[in-house]
Amino acid sequence: MKNFFNEFKTFITKGNIFDLAVGVIVGTAFVALVKSLTTNLINPLIGVFTGQASSLSNLKLVVTDNLVFSYGAFLNDFINFLITALVVFVLVKIINKYMIKPKEETTKPNPELLVLQEIRDMIANSK
Repeated sequence: MKNFFNEFKTFITKGNIFDLAVGVIVGTAFVALVKSLTTNLINPLIGVFTGQASSLSNLKLVVTDNLVFSYGAFLNDFINFLITALVVFVLVKIINKYMIKPKEETTKPNPELLVLQEIRDMIANSK
């Protein structure tokens, strides 16, 4: 049990856990920003075209008094998801392109392979 706590302490004190915490905080703030963008800008624009209220959450399909489909709330959440997914996709593409460099192959060729290639070349030249 002591080993478990020592491993946990090592995990907590590593720099990666702090980076993760910062990522969670920034991610939470970003979700709030996307929600505000959808609620305050996108919803009123959609409301202009649909002739409905300025909030997507108010869009409903009433089948009976007991059966109401609130598809507007789903559309609102779906737009939030698409915006968030798009930004994450772009960030990952940028990070992969500029930050993460592919590892250069540093392995030396097999000496037996080099000898066999030389023999192949000598046979080809002798014909």
